[in-house]
Amino acid sequence: MAECGRKALSLLEAARSRYESLQISDDVFGESGDDSSDNPFYSTSGDSDSDNCTAEVGEDEQQQQQQQHQQQLQHKRGDKEGSGHRGASGGGSSGAGPPGSLSRSQAEEEGWTETLQDVTVPPFKETYGPAQKMPASSTALDFFQLFVPDNCIQNMVTQTNMYAKKFQERFGSDEGWRPVTAQEMKAFLGFVTSTSVQRCESVLSIWSSGFFSNRSIALKMSQARFEKILKYFHIVAFRPSQGSNQGLYKIQPFLDLLQQSFSCTFKPSQTQVLHEPFIDEDPVFITTCTERELRKRKKRKFSLWVRQCTSTGFICQISVHLKESTDALATLKNKPQLHSLVAKQLCQNISGKNTIVFTGPSITSLGLFTEFSKQDIYCCGLLSTRKSDCTGLPQNMLVCSSTPAQRGQSRVMMKGSMSLISWYNKGHFRFLTNGYSPTKQGIIIKRKSGEIPCPLAVEAFAAHLSYICKYDDKYSKYFIFHKPNKTWQQVFWLSISIAINNAYILYKMSDAYAVKRYSRAQFGERLVKELLDLDDCSPTQ
Repeated sequence: MAECGRKALSLLEAARSRYESLQISDDVFGESGDDSSDNPFYSTSGDSDSDNCTAEVGEDEQQQQQQQHQQQLQHKRGDKEGSGHRGASGGGSSGAGPPGSLSRSQAEEEGWTETLQDVTVPPFKETYGPAQKMPASSTALDFFQLFVPDNCIQNMVTQTNMYAKKFQERFGSDEGWRPVTAQEMKAFLGFVTSTSVQRCESVLSIWSSGFFSNRSIALKMSQARFEKILKYFHIVAFRPSQGSNQGLYKIQPFLDLLQQSFSCTFKPSQTQVLHEPFIDEDPVFITTCTERELRKRKKRKFSLWVRQCTSTGFICQISVHLKESTDALATLKNKPQLHSLVAKQLCQNISGKNTIVFTGPSITSLGLFTEFSKQDIYCCGLLSTRKSDCTGLPQNMLVCSSTPAQRGQSRVMMKGSMSLISWYNKGHFRFLTNGYSPTKQGIIIKRKSGEIPCPLAVEAFAAHLSYICKYDDKYSKYFIFHKPNKTWQQVFWLSISIAINNAYILYKMSDAYAVKRYSRAQFGERLVKELLDLDDCSPTQ
């Protein structure tokens, strides 16, 4: 027993040292588990819950079943011509490649080769971390207002009052209404934000007598007054005569301000990830509902993508797309093109810095990575023959081999500095990268299975994406439970959740954290109290 314990400890220490060498911080939040080895992208079981993992394993099984079915038919019919065709495909591979992929001869003509060469990424041209030093006396509200300053709140006041006036001119006066003030608007934000801290089923539950009531803050504003502000609340009261994003005109100025503040307050590390975070208006429902109930749930009318720092979890940039916009229906017919466009938008501010970007299957493509490399943006992405644009990639690397593969076995082909990797771990996983050398080896460390050999790019992808997955579990603590019907309001409150998340990261990296070591939940509670201007908001003990 003691020997097993010492072996497990040595594996953990080896994992931590390798993750640190891959520029992953030692969890500045102090809220992770013992290690980051339980990666959903690389589960040792074929029953992984990860869509990316099961998609790849499923492709292997489907191709093998199709191969067995074809062989059975040919055996029954004595189809010698079919057998000859299989032998001519070469490489022991089965099945045709995905659309746009290249045959062996075409791949050789395009420059793909099994001869590997070392690849070196130039040094990162920036230092990462907060862009400004916050005083040790800074409060939770001070960090939040780096992203939602007083002038932004004052604009909400102005636009809300304008909308209320216009609404009443058209539909009749509202005797219970009076113009909202900046102090009331802060309190309004505090009440809605409290739903992320208290996990109450509705913001109106604060004033109820039930389980989710919160008398400590309910006395700050009456429920009737809150409902009046909620009725008329606006960021942009009237539709502009022209604009670049008419579908989001009610929220676009706030998103632009938020994006500018993200860029001005924090410098991300060299390694970043582009992904669509798991979001929903009610995280508790998602964790408790059945799969059937989840399918029945009404889908959101927008998608949100982020560029996120893998060393801290700071969300550097967001991109929102409406699913019902006039051009979205045509664009969504080719999702790889849409996701490529999203990736370009998210990366437009990091060119020339030698950043390494990790991507999922829907973004990963040779064309996009080649375009990024011209901007000194290096990439490492997971490939899927169903979800990815496989144009220009060799077919023999994208289909399953008829020869059984051993766990940890990999094949690599190169074109210039771009490497296409096929790695086996109870299923084939394929990667495209120019950010890591194919000649360097790494390992995936699992508690039960020990060390699994792999190319360094695979280890890097597993380590960084595992950190982001665990981080997103923490970030979900700031989901605002308030569920408005209007799409622009859903986007607004989700953006506020992201702003609170980033505010906490800056707090953890500042001198203020040494004064009052707030946990993630405590920081949220303090922010609510400070927005409500309650008396007990001293930053010291």
